[in-house]
Amino acid sequence: MKQGVASSEKGEGTAAGAAIEVRGFSFAYGARSVLREVTFEIPRRGVTAIIGPSGCGKSTFLRSINRLNDLIPEARHGGDIVLEGRSVFGGGTDLVALRQRVGMVFQRPNPFPKTIYDNVVYGPRLNGLVARRDLPALVERCLRQAALWDEVKDRLNQPATGLSGGQQQRLCIARALGNDPEVLLMDEPCSALDPIATQRVEELIFELKAKYTIVIVTHNMQQAARVSDVTGFFYKGELVEFGPTERIFTTPAHEQTEAYITGRFG
Repeated sequence: MKQGVASSEKGEGTAAGAAIEVRGFSFAYGARSVLREVTFEIPRRGVTAIIGPSGCGKSTFLRSINRLNDLIPEARHGGDIVLEGRSVFGGGTDLVALRQRVGMVFQRPNPFPKTIYDNVVYGPRLNGLVARRDLPALVERCLRQAALWDEVKDRLNQPATGLSGGQQQRLCIARALGNDPEVLLMDEPCSALDPIATQRVEELIFELKAKYTIVIVTHNMQQAARVSDVTGFFYKGELVEFGPTERIFTTPAHEQTEAYITGRFG
C-alpha cells in the first residue's frame, strides 16, 4: 500500500455511506507542501478523529473542508473534497452556503461580544434562515442540543463572555448548530478546558453524532479513543492509516501509528 494513501475501511457504529470523500487531496502554502495526496472517506453521522503530531496537516485538512484556508495568501490545493456528492471546490460554490452546511468549533472558545441569545441567533438572523418569531424556539433548541439550556435559560440577555470556559465552548457549539449544519468540524475543542468541562463536551459530541457528521482534530489520544468511531493518523502531511478507532488503537497496521499512539514520538 502506498504511503499516504491509507486503506478506507468502513467505520463501525456509523450511518451507511460517506458524507465526505477525500480524493487525492494535497495542499500547500506557497512552496511549502502541507498535505500530499490524502484519500479516505468520512462516514455519515458518526465521529471521525484526526490524530497526529503538531505540523502534520490536521488543522489544515479540517479547514479545507469548509474552505477557510481560502483566506490565506498563496494557498493552493490539488485533488478534491466531495461533500454529499458535490465538490466543495466546484465552480459556483457559494462559500456562505458551504459554511452554513459545515459548522466550525475552534480550539479556544470564541463567543461574540454579544448576549447569549444573540450569539445563537447571529447566523440564522444574518442568513435569513428563520422567521423572527421562531428565533426564541431556535435558541432553546440549540442550547438544549448543546446541553447548556438549563444553565443559562434565566440569563439569555447577559453577555456571553461572562460564562465559564466550558460554557462558552458549548455556546459556540450551539451557535454552530443554529445554522442547521450537516457537518461539525471541531479543532481541538477541549484543549483549553478543564477535565470536568472536557467531559461535558465529550458527552455532547457522543449525543450529537446521532444527527451530525463530526470531524474532530485532537492531540489527546484518550479523547480520540473515547469519542470517535473511526480515526485517521496523519504524519508529515500524509495519511498513514485510517479505520475503525478500536482497531487503530489496539492493532494498528503501521509501526508509525503504534509508535505515535503509545507515545514513542509526537
